[in-house]
Amino acid sequence: MATRQVLADLASAYEQQTGVSVAITSVGGVDAVKRLKAGEAFDVVFLAAETVDKLITSGHVRSGGRVELVRSPVAVAVRAGAPVPDIASEDAVKQAVLAAPSISFSTGPSGVFLSQLLARWGIAEQIAPRLVLAPPGVPVGSLVARGDVALGLQQLSELMNLPGVAVVGTLPSAIACITTFSAGQGLACAQPDAVRAMLAFMTSPASSAAIRRHGMEPA
Repeated sequence: MATRQVLADLASAYEQQTGVSVAITSVGGVDAVKRLKAGEAFDVVFLAAETVDKLITSGHVRSGGRVELVRSPVAVAVRAGAPVPDIASEDAVKQAVLAAPSISFSTGPSGVFLSQLLARWGIAEQIAPRLVLAPPGVPVGSLVARGDVALGLQQLSELMNLPGVAVVGTLPSAIACITTFSAGQGLACAQPDAVRAMLAFMTSPASSAAIRRHGMEPA
């Protein structure tokens, strides 16, 4: 879901330039992997690079067909109008997490990283009763905007520009989490040349502005 908006923009720009129709379905990464492993046909899939590599190893994505697309940082958000915590350092983020009455992150790559971070800090058990895991496909920002949770951590692209959400900033460099999202070509891809042409456009300098507009960097 972190790439939903940027892919929509890039696909639209590609359609306008070439006249080639592109249909993209955006779902949570966990659901996407389940659908692919269940045999659903696809030409290309966009997921975290590590996940694409695993799908190549398991024989669900074509070997040698992975193309890195964007790098996406994890950010911190609160409900609009709520006090903004200090996140300038690793210790400040830890204190903000400890002070929050409720916290949410996703089941995706950022959630895995944050779970490991809480464990490294030694506060995982302390935080567990206050932790709300967003279901696959549900933006953490929607929980923050409704007031269901006080502090949300997820990919910046999924938090920015959401009504009712104030992005505090990305995680400081000491604990920065940057996820690379890649494209992988399906084994039964019916249009390999068309896929390669589309990915060449999406990774070209012409696409950089659209990628940055969504809080990401070209990979």
